[in-house]
Amino acid sequence: MKLSDLTGRTNYFEDFTVGQVIRHARGKTIEGLENVLITNLVMNTAQGHFNEHAMKSSRYKGRLSYGGVNFSLVMGLAMQDTGENALAELGMDNIRLMNPVVHGDTLYAYSEVLIVEDADREDAGVVTFRHYGVNQDDKQVFQGDRRMLVKRRSHWGDR
Repeated sequence: MKLSDLTGRTNYFEDFTVGQVIRHARGKTIEGLENVLITNLVMNTAQGHFNEHAMKSSRYKGRLSYGGVNFSLVMGLAMQDTGENALAELGMDNIRLMNPVVHGDTLYAYSEVLIVEDADREDAGVVTFRHYGVNQDDKQVFQGDRRMLVKRRSHWGDR
């Protein structure tokens, strides 16, 4: 088995073009366990994330998912198509949490290729993506930019 057999064949640096939009196949439902666990681990004391009693009478009618969970989930949903052949994360910018997410919401991800540029090494290039997260009602809940150093097929893929 070759190393290139472990990753997709259409997500090398050469496969990305500016303006390309990718709809990622999977969705993920926000569970109370993951939200409350991460909220407690980062010591976020906002009751909206873990006090069901207080939130039942709020306009949201339930506990809110912590924004860090939401954006991590969207980035994760995008990873197979955009970052599976990444060598390094170079940066995340312009993170926007646009609408609340409550326990039980299902998130989906889309990605747009913003920039494709050469790197300072010949075996990889730099790709900048804008990731979008939407809920089950197609309401946008997240947007963020991510720069990655991505392998070139010419050096890492099948020849």
